[in-house]
Amino acid sequence: MEHISRQIELAVQQLYNQDVTVRLDRPDVKFGDYATNVAMQLAKPLSKNPREIAEELAAKLRESDDFSEVTIAGPGFINVRVAARSQFALLDSAWNADYGNNLDGYGKTVIVEYPSPNVAKPYSVGHLRPGNQGWAVRQLMLATGWNVITDNHLGDYGAPFGIWVVGFQMFSNDDALEKGGVYELGRVYIATKKALKDEAEAGGNEMADQVQQWLLKLEQGDEEALSYSKRFNEISMDHIHQVMARLKISTDHEYGESFFVPKGKEAVQRLIGEGVAKQNDDGSIIVPLDDVGFDVPLLVQKSNGAALYATSDLATILFREETWHPDKVVYCVGAEQQFYFMQLFAMAKKLGITTELYHLWFGVIDQINEDGTREKMSSRKGVVLMEELLNQAEAKAREVTAGRDVSEEDVAKIALGAIKFSDFAADRRTNILFDWNTIFALTGFSGPYIQYAAVRVNKILRDNIGDRSISPDYGFDTEKQVIAKLLEYPEVVRVAARDLEPHKVANYLYELAREMNRYYEQTPVATAAVAPADKAARLNILDKVSHVFGHGLGLLGIEVPSQM
Repeated sequence: MEHISRQIELAVQQLYNQDVTVRLDRPDVKFGDYATNVAMQLAKPLSKNPREIAEELAAKLRESDDFSEVTIAGPGFINVRVAARSQFALLDSAWNADYGNNLDGYGKTVIVEYPSPNVAKPYSVGHLRPGNQGWAVRQLMLATGWNVITDNHLGDYGAPFGIWVVGFQMFSNDDALEKGGVYELGRVYIATKKALKDEAEAGGNEMADQVQQWLLKLEQGDEEALSYSKRFNEISMDHIHQVMARLKISTDHEYGESFFVPKGKEAVQRLIGEGVAKQNDDGSIIVPLDDVGFDVPLLVQKSNGAALYATSDLATILFREETWHPDKVVYCVGAEQQFYFMQLFAMAKKLGITTELYHLWFGVIDQINEDGTREKMSSRKGVVLMEELLNQAEAKAREVTAGRDVSEEDVAKIALGAIKFSDFAADRRTNILFDWNTIFALTGFSGPYIQYAAVRVNKILRDNIGDRSISPDYGFDTEKQVIAKLLEYPEVVRVAARDLEPHKVANYLYELAREMNRYYEQTPVATAAVAPADKAARLNILDKVSHVFGHGLGLLGIEVPSQM
């Protein structure tokens, strides 16, 4: 599109000595490949009828070999069809092994924070979206030249620890913990939370006091508390790493809240001394934000001296500034934390932090209940544990591929592709509907549909090793729409990275898969009846299609299976 725009801009310059910026649209294919209203833009400065300008421009453009057809519609719209051979020349000249990548972020550093689960319970579907979206942002930033640093900001501090210890002593034992691991810790956590709720409703506070006492012991370095913390955290971290490995995500660092709380408390005291923070009469500490446009102050320490999320997040911001000097930090956290992050970013502004802090938020995962209603996926209504979801997805993938020569490795790729692609089915800010039948459909907007399109291309290429040279007589007329789609890809990646919206890549891949299906219906690629020169040219195009499928799915954290 940039090349076509420049050609029209050059024609305007030659005819009228005017510098303009030509914007192109994609009209209905029956009208042309691209359309522009540049004639109407020029009407006022030239004091001419836009239709007359359009006719003069059209005559000039018809002199170029780049256009096979130039027509005028309405009061002065210009529709152009690009010559297929010229279109391929554009693609071929832009092509390289990293096609789709760019250097927009060269020299800049971004920190991407994900999936950041709590260590107090098994990895749940609640952290599916942070992991998927965070990994996709990582991939997009790498593809656009950024220096990317990733951090798994673990919830390994605070009330969960005290709940664990009290619950373990009341509801569990060493044997149960040895056998059940993180799932026993999860059971203990849920049972203890219920007991605490029952106690509070009965007017008691003995258990709640014990929870706080264990937290205090941990802060003071008590050996027994440290031993419990080490034991519980090791069990949880082993589990988190196993699940992340199955999800094919990882991070460079894992700085949990426990690392930042002491630093945060020190920072809070400094802020008081500098007059930035204020201590209330009850002992709690706030940072007023009205001077940076936010009416609600941020509470950074409780009245009893206990730390909050804001305490550790304050330290995290300062640590990252001192350690990496990032240009941008992306927090992959759900929509329910929007208000908090607005407060947090306002505090950073007050502290003079100029780094762009971005809350990459997203909706929840819904499911359809037996009565047909839609609600957030929960333990009362189905799968919530990530390992269970992955196991069920792999079982479903085996059903879909039954009777075919598909390895367990490919089954896992199909299962994960179905789950991940469903996350990018729409703008991340919307809730997504998790439906087994939809996400595994081999037609329509689904991961397996895109993976199958990629597998089909790769199989044709594997079965037809040989010449890929282009004959000067081959016109690329039947490949024209495929080539046009391939030419769009670098800009799709650029925009998706700029806006931090991976679903735009998913939309593009779906459109490319549909275009390939239309192509196969019209054009034999490697049958015996295809002339060698035609076959070589068509395989050349398929090589490029294979690259884009692999690159695009890779941005979403999805692998292409060998067989489906």
